[in-house]
Amino acid sequence: MRIVSIIGSHRKNGNTETILKGFDKEFKSAEIPDYKNKFFNISEMNIYPCRSCLKCKKKDNCVIGDDFGKVALKMIQSDLIILGSPVYFSDVSAQIKGLFDRTYSLWHKKMLKGKNIILVATCAEEGTGHTIDSMRHWAIDHEMNIIATVEGSSEKKGKVLDNPMTLKAIQDAVRECDGIPQK
Repeated sequence: MRIVSIIGSHRKNGNTETILKGFDKEFKSAEIPDYKNKFFNISEMNIYPCRSCLKCKKKDNCVIGDDFGKVALKMIQSDLIILGSPVYFSDVSAQIKGLFDRTYSLWHKKMLKGKNIILVATCAEEGTGHTIDSMRHWAIDHEMNIIATVEGSSEKKGKVLDNPMTLKAIQDAVRECDGIPQK
């Protein structure tokens, strides 16, 4: 199974990254044949905002020369996408929103249609509901298959897995992935 895990947080070893690494640990323990997981922390990449130039409609890909192409290619090639965002004022981070906008270049030819995705939102206190909702709308617009949503909260950096309910949500989501067709 080929997975791409996308972290949309500036906080190194923060709660978003901790949950995505928790998924990696669970998938590894499931001993899935040909398991590969590519991590992208998009806050460490050069992904520029969409210019609304519409050149992607003619060229079948985004013409902006940055790191988006690497992420897009892995998303297209993956069996499963795990997308994680911290909650910023009850919504996704700017990095995730920027990624969403850039996937307009993939939307024309429905390149993400049927892709399996797990949506993850983390917060200190509250706001994961609207954040997950924003992610869900984006995935639905791309006609993706939402496997699960996982919400985690902790006021302490990297301690989100101290909550047994978060661990159970990860384990349940991994079980839901059993039977995903692999390329």
